[in-house]
Amino acid sequence: MRAVGLKVLKNKLSEYVRLAAHGETVLVTDRDRVVAELVPPEKNRSPALADALLAEAMRQGWITPPALPAADPPPRKPVMSFRNLLRELERDRSDR
Repeated sequence: MRAVGLKVLKNKLSEYVRLAAHGETVLVTDRDRVVAELVPPEKNRSPALADALLAEAMRQGWITPPALPAADPPPRKPVMSFRNLLRELERDRSDR
């Protein structure tokens, strides 16, 4: 774990972000008082920005996560059999 003042962080931000990306926590201080932390991303977090935007939307309450965990889509329930569908199609085409 490292600590860095705001002035130094401003001048070397990319260096400290790289440290956090590689697993190190960086404490940000202002006048010797910790005001923020740069922490590595969670292991199960996707690197895609869309996931971060979705997570923020959930935190803000704009969207809610599904009540049940993701599963396969529900089974199909055809309206009619394929054979009946072909029959109907032939009947419709015969009018032309």
